[in-house]
Amino acid sequence: MPSLHSSPPSQTGANALMAITDQEFDRLRRLIHAKFGIHLTDQKRSLLIGRLQKLVRQTGFTDFADYYEHLVSDSSDQGLSDLVDRISTNHTYFNRENQHFNYFATQALPDIIRRLEQRKQRDLRIWCAGCSSGEEAYMLLMLMHEHLGADYAHWNAGILATDISSRVLNIARQGIYPEDRISAIPENLRRKYLRPTTDGNWQFLPALRTEATFRRFNLMNEQFPFKSPFQIIFCRNVMIYFDRPTREALIQRFHRHTESDGYLFIGHSESLGQRNGLYNYIMPATYRRAG
Repeated sequence: MPSLHSSPPSQTGANALMAITDQEFDRLRRLIHAKFGIHLTDQKRSLLIGRLQKLVRQTGFTDFADYYEHLVSDSSDQGLSDLVDRISTNHTYFNRENQHFNYFATQALPDIIRRLEQRKQRDLRIWCAGCSSGEEAYMLLMLMHEHLGADYAHWNAGILATDISSRVLNIARQGIYPEDRISAIPENLRRKYLRPTTDGNWQFLPALRTEATFRRFNLMNEQFPFKSPFQIIFCRNVMIYFDRPTREALIQRFHRHTESDGYLFIGHSESLGQRNGLYNYIMPATYRRAG
């Protein structure tokens, strides 16, 4: 869940910003928009320089023009991976916008389970798109285990959790968080699913961590590789960084990969509009697939 709202670094002394021409800035922001969907306005110019100048210098380039040419010619995409790690500060926390988790646990998940059992199916497909450092995925997994109990083992369940940033995915896979970060998790869930580490942090139990499949994935891909649709998709506080055409194209792709009557959860600062034609409005930032 990337953020570009923090303040740029000091522009004096050793932290003085590198020079960037209008053309260099425009080329970089067009590349960032094309590859990651992030829309940078002119007001983000100093912030972009501040985020990238150390990376540019570390990789041996003296200016942004050479750095840009490296990005577009790098067939490994490692340069783009490093770029998105720098420009996206993934801000999230456990139980964020907890109305969604309450609705998931009391309405959406029981509804999906009931419909699957009526069809004699036990393939539960849930996707966290833009999972950041894993807090959302682990919250959902705990709630799934709580709802299904011992019967969880008889389901093909788990969570697909994707993000564009390799850095935050590495954090998510480890499932280790400081004590102050897990304080927002209800106490009964903390006691049941986490254990203290020797260095004062807390880690999710292996039985829960193995139920999350963390993968690097770019939501800007025109075609999604999934063979079966999802019953529930969480994509929260990601689209706020996209312009309108990018948001609308992504929603269309989500719609194609949402099961009939499946659910889509977005951030509370985001909206599809109550008459978007693809999803029906349920409550703020919560929708159900139409058609």
